[in-house]
Amino acid sequence: MAITDLTERAYGLAESLLAEPLPRRWAHSLGVAGRARELRSVLGEDAALMEAAAVLHDVGYSPRIASTGFHPLDGARFLRDQEGLDDRIVRLVAHHSYALLEAEERGLREELEGEFELELPTLVDALVFCDMTTTPDGGHTTSADRVNEIVGRYGPDTIVGRFIQRAAPEIHASVQRVEGRLAAARESAQPM
Repeated sequence: MAITDLTERAYGLAESLLAEPLPRRWAHSLGVAGRARELRSVLGEDAALMEAAAVLHDVGYSPRIASTGFHPLDGARFLRDQEGLDDRIVRLVAHHSYALLEAEERGLREELEGEFELELPTLVDALVFCDMTTTPDGGHTTSADRVNEIVGRYGPDTIVGRFIQRAAPEIHASVQRVEGRLAAARESAQPM
């Protein structure tokens, strides 16, 4: 399957799973995919792959496919088992935004780790950047504001609240690495 076909398929699939039952989650997913398009200059041949993973990263929230209640695992399993999607996309969905730390909070770390290998660190960072600099409504934000919004929405003592607070230093470091790559790409593109 050509990568452009894969990206089109990813948008259609994400829309079918999220748009009607979870319109705000769909808006967020579209915003995350938009952020992925902004990274084309640093992602090169992986740009379309990242866009597909970005639009699909939250499909595990869909009531149609949620089974464990842990959306990275539910989404990755669905994409692998039901849709037969590219392994790299499946791995990115499984591990997006430091999901291993949330899996640990839920007692699912061994399951997630055992089923899905980590993808390349540069791509993991890129998806963290896309997800954690996008608001629930699809707008741009900072990773600090996004972490605070998540803690505020779920509460600091919930599974998600505890996880996101633990993951915050890693999230911010990923975002900084991607911002550094973007700055370097802009510098090298400027005429002398």
